[in-house]
Formats: sequence, structure tokens, C-alpha cells
Amino acid sequence: MGHAGAAAAAVRYLRSARTPAPVEPLPRPELRCVGEDERVPVDPAEFRRVLGHFATGVTVITAPATDDAPFPAGFACQSFSSLSLDPPLVAFMVGRTSTTWPRIARAGVFCVNVLGAGQGELCRGFAVSGADKFAGVAYDAAPVSGSPRLTGTLAWIDCTIHAVHTGGDHLIVVGRVNALGTGEASDGPLVFHRGHFDRLDGTSGDDQPPH
Repeated sequence: MGHAGAAAAAVRYLRSARTPAPVEPLPRPELRCVGEDERVPVDPAEFRRVLGHFATGVTVITAPATDDAPFPAGFACQSFSSLSLDPPLVAFMVGRTSTTWPRIARAGVFCVNVLGAGQGELCRGFAVSGADKFAGVAYDAAPVSGSPRLTGTLAWIDCTIHAVHTGGDHLIVVGRVNALGTGEASDGPLVFHRGHFDRLDGTSGDDQPPH
């Protein structure tokens, strides 16, 4: 199921769910750090090449302006996933060196905008650092967080930051879903595969990677 399909399924679930049965917590497994002598050296370029064969959808994560940042924040992100139905949680990964993440963290909320196949240019705009990413971009406010909800997307998910975990050179951000819905796009999802944009029919697009 693609990201748009997962979002639509979540919409149907939230609309139909009544009082859910309590979820029994599972026993916490024992965790330990991996020792340096246990690590298998992997060439970063080869890691990127091989993992690039896993196709993903593309999103733009946005957050509203705050007192110390008078403009909204946003970045292109392909490392997004649904995580839990009860409670409704999603997750995305962001590099620790990202200059946009601290602004999203301060806002405490975000909106996931699932891009359609025709929104490659929009994605490129949000993948550039140091630019006014919202210049000329149509959007309104997500209903709960007020984060920018971009016009013409496949779906949107309005969230509060629920938890943040470390993961190597990235952070794993978990969001609790407060509202969500499908958008106006009808041309299928924007797919990132082997370093460039693809359509589900295999037609290649631009080769500019997301953030």
C-alpha cells in the first residue's frame, strides 16, 4: 500500500472507529549497543546505491511560524511512514544537520503533505536550503496545528510531535495524528527510486533528490 493509500485507509479508520479496545503493552525487549568490533564496514556510496532500489513516496513536512521564526518551515522528505493505528502515529526521519528541523521542533507540530506525481517541481523547491521555500506556493492552514497544508497534494496529515529518537546521523520523529484527509491530486503519487523521480508506470522523471 502506498502512502496515499495508507492515508486514505487511516481516514476511513478514524471515521468508522468508535471506542477502541485497550491495547495491552508488549514486554520490552532487552536492548544493547552494538560494539565497534561487531560493525561490518559498509561503503556509504554502496549503501546509498543499494538502498536506492527501495522506492518511496515523497512528502513535504511543514510547520507553522513561531515567535522566534516568523515564517513557516518546510523540507522535502521521502523517509516517511505510518507507524500505529491505536494511537494513530506516523514517523519521519530527518538529518541531524538539518537547519529546518530545529524550527519544526520549536513549533512542536507539523503537517505531512503527500505529493502527487505532478509535483516534482514543488519537491525541488523544498529540497533547497537557504531559500524562501514558500515563495509562490499555495497553501492554507492545517485545521489543528496551523501548519501549511499545501494545495494540490494527494493527502495531508496534521500532527503533534509525540517523541524523538536518535538513529545514527538522523533523528526519528514520531507524530501523533490529530487530523488528516485526502487532497486534490488525482495523478498518483510522486515516487523516488534509484536517485530520481518515477511514476508508478515506470516513467522516469527528474533526477533531483529530495532533502
